Amino acid sequence: MEQTSTVKPEASIAKPNGSGRRRTLLLSAILSASIIILDQVVKARIIALIPENRIGVRLMDDFLWIVHTRNLGIAFSIGDSVSRLIRIILFILVPAVFLTGAVLYSFRSKTLSLLQRISIAFIVGGGTGNLIDRIFRPEGVVDYISFSLFGFLGMERFPTFNIADLSITIGACLLLISGFLAGGGEGHRHDQGS
Repeated sequence: MEQTSTVKPEASIAKPNGSGRRRTLLLSAILSASIIILDQVVKARIIALIPENRIGVRLMDDFLWIVHTRNLGIAFSIGDSVSRLIRIILFILVPAVFLTGAVLYSFRSKTLSLLQRISIAFIVGGGTGNLIDRIFRPEGVVDYISFSLFGFLGMERFPTFNIADLSITIGACLLLISGFLAGGGEGHRHDQGS
């Protein structure tokens, strides 16, 4: 008995091939490049307009601050006290390899959905923005967004971050969502092939 596989209409929309795939790759590249440019332009303006370790603007009754801080480590200043050599290895070389792998995977894979490619584009754009800082700003990554937590979890303010950090977070969340969305159909596709 011959088994026929059925293709769901949403599968072809979620995973484009041919010219649709090329458009998706172009969209991903444009999104990553836009994030990198926006991140670097805003950081340059922060450096030019706000002295380091100062609050430049207070908004919404002190809820949101635009500040100028530097971070030698990674998220929440983790690793800012380690030696320069360790920082180069852990915060420049490892992320550079990861970002290169993510770009190559995104461009070579024929099975990634549009949402997965966009997720990777957010991560690559944000990761590259912070990587540029780590390479060309030895005094640290420029962070500038600070908002109040009103004492939640014993913290007055959330750790200062930037557009690149926000982009990485958005990309990671979208990637998780795409995994949940694709999770239901994965087992069905594997069952059909057996």
